[in-house]
Order: sequence, then C-alpha cells, then structure tokens
Amino acid sequence: MVKIEKFILMQTERQTQIMESALELIAEKGIQGLTIKNLSKKIGISEPAIYRHFENKSSILLTILDNFKQMAAMLSAIVPTVGETAFDKISFIFSKIIQLFIESPSYVSVIFSEEIFKNDLQLKSKIVEVLNQNEQTIENIIHTGQKNGDVRTDISSNNLALIVMGSLRFLVKQWDIKEHRENLIQEGDQLLNSLKLIISK
Repeated sequence: MVKIEKFILMQTERQTQIMESALELIAEKGIQGLTIKNLSKKIGISEPAIYRHFENKSSILLTILDNFKQMAAMLSAIVPTVGETAFDKISFIFSKIIQLFIESPSYVSVIFSEEIFKNDLQLKSKIVEVLNQNEQTIENIIHTGQKNGDVRTDISSNNLALIVMGSLRFLVKQWDIKEHRENLIQEGDQLLNSLKLIISK
C-alpha cells in the first residue's frame, strides 16, 4: 500500500484512499487504466462518491503531484544539514528519490509522463514545476559546491545539474521499462560513482 499520508498536504481519509487506489491502478494497468470507473470498482464505492472528493481524474493526479512536490521540498530543506560535500548531498537526494520509486513504482509513470499529459496543460505545468524544483535543488547544491571548491567550475552549475538529473531520470525510466527486474539501489550507486568523477573538482 502506498503511504501517501506520510507527505505533508492535508487530505481526508477518503481522499487518501482514492489517491492510494489511483496509484495502485496505475501500477496494475498503466496510467491509461486510471479512470473514475475503474477507481469506483477498485474501492467499492460509487462514481458520484469519488466526484464528491475530486472533480475528475486530473484533479487526483494533480494532488498526487502536489504531494510529491511537497516531499521534494522537505528533502531540499533537509539538504543543508546532510554531509559535508556537494556529492554527499546529491547522494542523499538520490537515495531518497530511488527509495520512493522502489516503494511506489507507479510514481515513475506519474512523474515522468509529460508526453502522456501533453494535452492537459494543467497537469503538464504541474509536472514541469516538480521537475524544475528538483533540478533547482541539485543546481543549488552544485553551485555551493563550486564556491566551496569541491565541484568543478569549468562546467556551469546548470549544465551539471542537467547531467545529474537527466542521468537519474534515464536510470529510473530504464528500470521501469524493464519491469523493475534490476536492482535499482545497486544501479543507482554505480551511477553515483560515475557522476562523482564527472562533477568533482
């Protein structure tokens, strides 16, 4: 069961149940399988009962994305207290994000599905917000690392952040496409070792 309630945003118990069931449906049937009709059957309540809590499917996904964004903001707030070097802080972010995807693989389909939401401008905008927030956190870490002398300065902090986040995205998407058969923690550690060679001064 996906523990959405561990995130900060306030939802009712029924809203939390609907979001958890939505993520489970995505895990079972893909994001296209997330419909109000399927949700109604899965939860065992009527479709009108779902509409009393969420306007439509998009509003469910928006709330899920908001929860993820809030979780990412919490990680960003913790980062200054973690480790000593920029790489220590990036490793911390990596480990937390990878652990979340391992615990709730359906998040991959939601967070990295801009192409699916391209005709829904509100969802597309929200996903861009989430991705930009994570990239900005990494860029800030790298920029501070450059000032402190432990990150190379011949490549801009923006480009290094793109390399880091792009590598993580590709790794997670590849893991998802391969139906989670690979050890994502081990693969993440190997990627981190390579990124350390790239970003370190």
